[in-house]
Amino acid sequence: MHVAAVYPRTMKAPRWLATAAGAVVVLACRGGPSHDATATTTGASGTTVVATTSGTAGTQTGGTVGGSGTAGDTSGGAPRCSEAPEDYLDGSLVEQLAALGTGTLCCADLLAAYLDRIEALDDGPDGIGAVIALDPAAAQAAAALDAQDRPAGPLHCALLLVKDNIDVAGMANTAGSLAMVDNVVPTDAPAVAALRTAGAVVVGKANLSEWANFRGQNSTSGWSSLGGQTKNGANPAYNPCGSSSGSAAAIAAGMVPAALGTETSGSVVCPASMNGVVGFKPTLGLVSRTDVIPIAHSHDTIGPMARTVEDVALLLSVMAGPDPEDPATSEIPPGFETDFPAALEGATFAGKRLGVAPSFVAAFPVEEQALFDAQIARIEAAGATVVDVSLPSTAPLSGPFVTVLTTELKVDLNAYLADHAAPGVPGSLAEIIAFNEANAAEVMPYFGQEWFLQAQNTAGLDDPQYVDALATVRQGAGANGLLPVLEGNDLDAIVLPTTGPAWTTNYATGDAGGPSAAFLPAAAGYPHLTVPMGEVGDRPVGISFIGRPWDDAAMLALGHAYETLP
Repeated sequence: MHVAAVYPRTMKAPRWLATAAGAVVVLACRGGPSHDATATTTGASGTTVVATTSGTAGTQTGGTVGGSGTAGDTSGGAPRCSEAPEDYLDGSLVEQLAALGTGTLCCADLLAAYLDRIEALDDGPDGIGAVIALDPAAAQAAAALDAQDRPAGPLHCALLLVKDNIDVAGMANTAGSLAMVDNVVPTDAPAVAALRTAGAVVVGKANLSEWANFRGQNSTSGWSSLGGQTKNGANPAYNPCGSSSGSAAAIAAGMVPAALGTETSGSVVCPASMNGVVGFKPTLGLVSRTDVIPIAHSHDTIGPMARTVEDVALLLSVMAGPDPEDPATSEIPPGFETDFPAALEGATFAGKRLGVAPSFVAAFPVEEQALFDAQIARIEAAGATVVDVSLPSTAPLSGPFVTVLTTELKVDLNAYLADHAAPGVPGSLAEIIAFNEANAAEVMPYFGQEWFLQAQNTAGLDDPQYVDALATVRQGAGANGLLPVLEGNDLDAIVLPTTGPAWTTNYATGDAGGPSAAFLPAAAGYPHLTVPMGEVGDRPVGISFIGRPWDDAAMLALGHAYETLP
C-alpha cells in the first residue's frame, strides 16, 4: 500500500510504511510500562504474523525470538526490570545504557514509554511532527535484547531515530519526498548497521527538510511533502532549522535520547543549536555515507545528535571507520583512534588556546553576543587562553559552492537511484523533477525546485567549471581559510556562536537565515561540534568548537569540558 494513496500528501505520514510490495506494517503501542507492543505484518503472500512483546518481561510470541531472559547480571542487586522507564526518558543515553546493561531497566519498557511519548507529543496538528515513520521491527529487537543474558554491546538498547535520507532495512528511505515512498530498502546503511551490531534499536525515521533542504531556493526548514512541518522541539512556536529537523526536535522534546542527522552545510549543527541539543559534524570521511540519499560527496556527512557530548562521542565511536564503498573514508589516518569516550576523560580547558572572531560575533543579536561573552569568560576562568582572530570572507566561495553542490547532486543522486532501482522508485533526477512538476500542488505548495533544475543542467565531474569550483571551495575554506587561522595562532579550536535563535516559520518568505558558524567547516570538511550554551529569550542557542581535520576527539573533549563547567 502507498502512503500517498491513503493520506493527503501534504499531511504528516501515518505510523506505517510499506516494507515490501503489497506489505503493510502497523506498530501499535499503548499504555504504561506493563503494556504490550504489537507488530502486525501482512506479507506479500497475504500471510499475517503478529508479534506481541510484553513491556515488562521481554517475552515474545510470534516472530523468531521467544522466551524470557536476563539482560545483565542483577544477582544481589535490584530485581530485573524494576526501574520505571519514565524516570529515564529525559536522561542521557549513557545513563540509560548503565541501567539497561544491568537489566534493572528493560529495553521493551523503555521503548514502550518513548512510543507513548511520541504518540502524545508528535501526532496531530499541534504535534511536533518530528517522526515520519516508526520501525515495525523495533519491538521485536527490544524483546530480543531483553532475552539475552548479557548486554549486546556498548549500545545495548540505545534507542535512535534515523534521518529519513539514510537507509534503514525494511523501511522506505524518502528524503521526505512523495516521489520516494516506494524506496523500501533491504539493508541498513553501514553506519546504521554498525550501531545495530553494537546493540542499538532504530525507533523510526525522522522528518527532514525535503531533499535535505536542497530542492528550492526559498525553502522552509523542517517541511517535507511526505512528513509535513516539523516544529521546534524546545519551543514549538518556532522553526526547528534544517535539514536534520526531526532528529533534533525529537531529542529536544524527549521523544528519543539520540538520533542521526546528516550535514552538507549546517544541517546538523543548525537544528541542534536551535533545538538546544548537541550535534556533531565529523571530519569528512570519518563516517561512511554509503546508502545515504546524497547532495554532494565532497561535503556530505552523517552526524550524531544527542543530549550530551558524552552520548554523541559514544555513538561516533561505533559509526566511525573505513568503508570500501565510500572512498572518502580511505583518508582516515593510519592508527586513528576512534575511542572517543576515552578522549573525554579528564577533559579540561587548562592550557588550551582558543580563537574568537569579534567581527563575526558582532553579527549576532546583542542578547546572544552577551551570552557568548559570558561563556567565554567562564572558559577563560577554567584556564583557557582566548585570542582574537579574523575569519576569511565566505562571499567569494558562495558561487563555487553552489556549482559543486549542483554538479555533484546530479551525479550522486543518479548513482543512488540506480543502486536502489525498484518499481515505483524514480530512476534519475530528471524523473524526480518530472514527478514534482506533475504533482506540484502537493509537492511544491510553498517553494519550487530551482536547485534541482540547475543541477539537471550541469555537465558532470569532468566539467572544468566544476573542477575549478571544487578547488576554490576546498582551498578557500580549508587550506587558505580555517587552517591558517588555526595554525597561525597556534589554536586548539575556534569558538563561535553556532547560529542565531530560531525564527517563526513563514512559508511566504522561507527561512529567515542569519549568521552561522557552519559554512567554513562544512566547506572545508573540518569537524564542528555545537553544544547548548543557553537561551535568547525563549529560544535555545549553541556554542561551536571548530578544529583541524581529524581533530574530532579534541573537539568532543572541549565540548565535554564546556558542558561540565561548574
